[in-house]
Amino acid sequence: MPRFVIRPLIFLLFLLPALTLAGSDTAKEKRWAEQIVDTLIDGEAVWLEAGGQRFLAIFTPAEAPETRGAAILLHGIGAHPDWPEVIHPLRTALPAFGWATLSLQMPVLPNEARASDYPPLFDEVAPRIAAAVNWLKQRGIRNQALIAHSLGTAMASDYLAGKPDPAIRAYVGVSMIESRSDPRLSNVAALMKIHLPVLDIFGSQDLDSVRQAAPARARAARAANNRHYVQVEIPGADHFFTDHEETLVRRIRGWLKRRADGMELP
Repeated sequence: MPRFVIRPLIFLLFLLPALTLAGSDTAKEKRWAEQIVDTLIDGEAVWLEAGGQRFLAIFTPAEAPETRGAAILLHGIGAHPDWPEVIHPLRTALPAFGWATLSLQMPVLPNEARASDYPPLFDEVAPRIAAAVNWLKQRGIRNQALIAHSLGTAMASDYLAGKPDPAIRAYVGVSMIESRSDPRLSNVAALMKIHLPVLDIFGSQDLDSVRQAAPARARAARAANNRHYVQVEIPGADHFFTDHEETLVRRIRGWLKRRADGMELP
């Protein structure tokens, strides 16, 4: 789908009125998976299982002589693990710097859904992340980071505020959303319970809710006494980092090298 079609659709997902929805849209996941598997060039499609349901992930091995670790990627609202904006650039570029990537299909809802419809699906998130962590462990990769974008940051933060697997040693939140409608959509609330190294990265032209909540996110990290929290604003970047993909990759891989390259948990 062309970028000029994708971006307005994603913005509309945040603006449409709330719907009465029950359960994730497994048919949509299946359609995404069929399209991805048929056209995948970089990486390998793998099938994981959580809660009795198979879901698609894309594994791209590290290209550098030594694997530094693996990054588990969580996409944004209604998207898929090879989404062309943010997710695809990260999953295909990080391997060149020693980071394998495992991009996950997260639970999705129909196209009409907005972010406030998603919290009921969050219980499906932790089992999927656990399946990814264990899959990587089985391949000898125990130094892992979690990287999420947009709605995926709420899912990731909700998981990390609980009892995350100790293999996950760092967290990158790209365009961390914020909402007062449900505490599970609040990155501010979650950051008060997260003690891992955190890179909070967003654009100067990001969504208003992302930019305006930046000071509150920083205060929440300080309240948690998280000395390894870093906030970075990329000048000129929008919510999808259009034309700023290289900068996004560079800042994330540099931070991972400093904070997650075999470091011990604090």
